[in-house]
Amino acid sequence: MNTRQHDFTMTRRGLLSGIAATSALVFLHPFSARAAGNQAHLRLMETTDIHVNVFPYDYYADKPNDTLGLTRTATIIDKIRAEATNALLIDNGDVLQGNPMGDYMAYQHGMKDGDVHPVIKAMNTLDYTVGTLGNHEFNYGLDFMFKVLGGANFPFVCANLTKGKLASDPRKDELFFKPYMIVEKTITDGAGNKSPIKLGFIGFVPPQIMMWDVKNLEGKAQTRDIVQAAKAWVPQMKEEGADVIIALSHSGIDGAPQTERMENAALYLAAVDGIDAIFTGHQHLVFPGPKTWDGVAGADPVKGTLRGKPCVMAGFWGSHLGLIDLLLEKDGKSWKIVDFTSEARPIYHRDSSKKIIADVTDKKEVAEAAKAEHEATLNYVRTPVGKSSAPLYSYFALVADDPSVQIVSQAQLWYIKQMLADTKYKDLPVLSAAAPFKAGGRGGVDYYTDVPAGNIAIKNVADLYLYPNTVQAVQVTGEQVRNWLEMSAGIFRQITPGTKDSDLIDTSFPSYNFDVIDGVTYQIDLSKPRRFDNDGKLVDATSSRIVDLKFDGNPIDPAQKFIVVTNNYRAGGGGSFPEIAADKVIFQAPDTNRDVLVRYVHEQGTINPTADGNWTFKPMPGTSVIFDSGPKARNYVAQVKSVKIEEAGDGPEGFARFRLIL
Repeated sequence: MNTRQHDFTMTRRGLLSGIAATSALVFLHPFSARAAGNQAHLRLMETTDIHVNVFPYDYYADKPNDTLGLTRTATIIDKIRAEATNALLIDNGDVLQGNPMGDYMAYQHGMKDGDVHPVIKAMNTLDYTVGTLGNHEFNYGLDFMFKVLGGANFPFVCANLTKGKLASDPRKDELFFKPYMIVEKTITDGAGNKSPIKLGFIGFVPPQIMMWDVKNLEGKAQTRDIVQAAKAWVPQMKEEGADVIIALSHSGIDGAPQTERMENAALYLAAVDGIDAIFTGHQHLVFPGPKTWDGVAGADPVKGTLRGKPCVMAGFWGSHLGLIDLLLEKDGKSWKIVDFTSEARPIYHRDSSKKIIADVTDKKEVAEAAKAEHEATLNYVRTPVGKSSAPLYSYFALVADDPSVQIVSQAQLWYIKQMLADTKYKDLPVLSAAAPFKAGGRGGVDYYTDVPAGNIAIKNVADLYLYPNTVQAVQVTGEQVRNWLEMSAGIFRQITPGTKDSDLIDTSFPSYNFDVIDGVTYQIDLSKPRRFDNDGKLVDATSSRIVDLKFDGNPIDPAQKFIVVTNNYRAGGGGSFPEIAADKVIFQAPDTNRDVLVRYVHEQGTINPTADGNWTFKPMPGTSVIFDSGPKARNYVAQVKSVKIEEAGDGPEGFARFRLIL
């Protein structure tokens, strides 16, 4: 019988309804209860994008946070294992960087011989079968990565990371890790009989690591296109007898046409013959899930499929556990999938008042494994480095010149002028590009910088600059500065003059790509269509949202040369800003932007982060727009002088709504 004819769609609360229990009162998945003598239920579980968040603790805010933490996800893992007859756990990458514990281990503690990283200690308690690499594994360099991953009691696979130049045949690439592994397991079928099965796991990392971490990887590594690597290795896995092949893809879902070395290639990876199920990550989203995926041909966000194959993306920071349940049927000597379900199960929910409610508590063994490093990280982030004469906050960073972005630009300018003082670039004008990293959005109502006036500690600096990017500088023309700003202005929707309360922010545009450039002044004309799309492609050559662009009080000369100090992500082409790529780089610093910020605060003693108002919107009489921010933004709305902002009630998911008078 083709069990696909039955509708057993799984929901979080309905999963256990009507399911038989074993004598030990352990509830089983429908597939376990229904499996015939030649059928077996296999549950595959995923963590992804943990980013060193072992504990449900926000080090930047220095307080607990019930939306994250592997200690919480671990409790769900135990429950979900108990629901299934056969279960395996995998990790889909980005474990080593992302919060101050990661930085503490890399920069303060270091990895000595015999050391085991706290996130690996925690993972070692959970019986992982296999993991793959994320792009952030490379942020601290290859040596550090290998030392950390070497402490894991489970292997890692990656099919598209090579030690040197790409071979003519992907199977001849010299790889850092095994491209795949085939795990031979014994599974129990519906009649209680045990049978062998061969499960193949193949891993992939975004090819863009060569751009994002060129300092750590140039001359040492290379990456191959994800789909190209899969097409080479999957047939070999089949040849070696893999019954079921599972892709561990630290790559998200993108409905755009397929391109070479695509960053988010999971949709096209799913089309590779022989791959049976796909775990995704990297985008910090949930799949199956909400409207994010509407309109993506080949993706079914209700059933949880890509190209008809089961797929899951389990959020980020331990917020969810990804589940793919397979009903397998014996086909001669091999197994085939006859039914499946996909689910991303959260560790928390919001009640009717939008308050966050934890659904699980910490698993003690996981917390104990990393307790010492957690305490050391708390001491590390609480160390004062200077003072601020004014509060630092990012609640209005997307609508007005902002103090949290301003101080980053000031530090970058201070640093780069010293670095270029004795070079051939010393007489060129210097600008600084910086973006708000914490601006709400997917991070939630508390995902904002909010540092009161007074002592500035390392945790505050890390809050201002989330990532361990390194400082880089590019040489560009005045025209390229204009297009840089045009790209940034793509975060705003086009507004019809005279309309009231139109939505201002295009939420598909990441806030970290909204660069503000200090050293010039300009206005943004919201009545004009965007010049570039989110991928940096020219969509309207006649449009220019950036108006009255001036340098030193005069209209900018399109041919004039400028130095723009930024980070390695942007300078290397991250965000697909037009004409901004590695060939424009004239300076690569040995220092991270965050370290520069710490030094700047320390040297200044007391900083003044007040925004200078170098950009604003072009006035549009009789027009207003609305945007959402954290509810604590109400405490600062009166301080924003460059634009007129009014409170406008409550927004969704606990956000506060504001009105901007244009």
